[in-house]
Amino acid sequence: YTEAWTRYHNVSFTTFQLNGFSSLGEWRRFLFIPYFLMFLLCTTANSFLIFLIITKRALHSPMFVLIGLLAVVDLLMPMIFVPNMLLMFLFGWNQISLVGCLMQIFWIQFVGTLQSGLLLLMCLDRFFAICRPLSYHKHMQAANVLKFIIAPLIRNALLNIVVVSLAGRLNFCMKNEIDHCFCEHMGLVQLACGDTSVNNIAGLTTAFLIPTVDFMLIAVSYVIIFTSVIKSGKSSSKALNTCITHIIVIAVTLVLVLTAFLSYRTKNNVSPNNRIFISTMYVLFPSCFNPIIYGVRTKEIRLQFLKIFKRVKILAQ
Repeated sequence: YTEAWTRYHNVSFTTFQLNGFSSLGEWRRFLFIPYFLMFLLCTTANSFLIFLIITKRALHSPMFVLIGLLAVVDLLMPMIFVPNMLLMFLFGWNQISLVGCLMQIFWIQFVGTLQSGLLLLMCLDRFFAICRPLSYHKHMQAANVLKFIIAPLIRNALLNIVVVSLAGRLNFCMKNEIDHCFCEHMGLVQLACGDTSVNNIAGLTTAFLIPTVDFMLIAVSYVIIFTSVIKSGKSSSKALNTCITHIIVIAVTLVLVLTAFLSYRTKNNVSPNNRIFISTMYVLFPSCFNPIIYGVRTKEIRLQFLKIFKRVKILAQ
């Protein structure tokens, strides 16, 4: 009745309800615990990593500055949607305006694409350090790093503005319930009346031109790095050990992103709860594990952390 009435009167919903995991009923509130712990882990770990890189002069080289920037992005990403999601689990506060929904879509996608851009830049840093050590400082000085950052920023901003603008022009008369814990592009587009093929194409184009292309370039860079290390015969096991975990996290993130994107656009047997879980993981997974992989596993950062830990231990005695 509501759908027929809204179509007849040409009414478009401007307020939506986020009903992610609603099929769990009373059990849904218990999801607060794992998601809160993940939120606590990524905010604490990334905040400490940022503090460490800012305060320790030994960590002011290009590679550690890039790790610090990645930590800033990983800190911002969960703050965009997790607090609202936690309140939804506990108190059922699930309403969001169309403007708020579009803003959430833009910032999640924009900050998410910054992650892949920074990972590519970090891979470029390793390429110059390992394969072109004599020209490392020339290519990785501040002016050149800014050039590498500005181009992806413009690309990411323009593509995401187009995607969100096209979604904002739609007429939403199907229903005002989004089966998700936050506003996702296709979750909102599916509620629109009329033809949404342009939105599908724009979403897929953005997914291909940003994360997919970035991850392909990262993969090619690592192949070149591995080949160079193996040919030189110098510390190949150390280089492989350093890079292999980076590749695993990047690969898992890409699989989660593409699975979430394709689950909306193809016929499949993925249940709504599984689709929502995959979507939340592709946002939270990198933010939780990047500070561990790029922080704890990096020797120089680990040494600085141990120095602080020993100092705190001495003061506590």
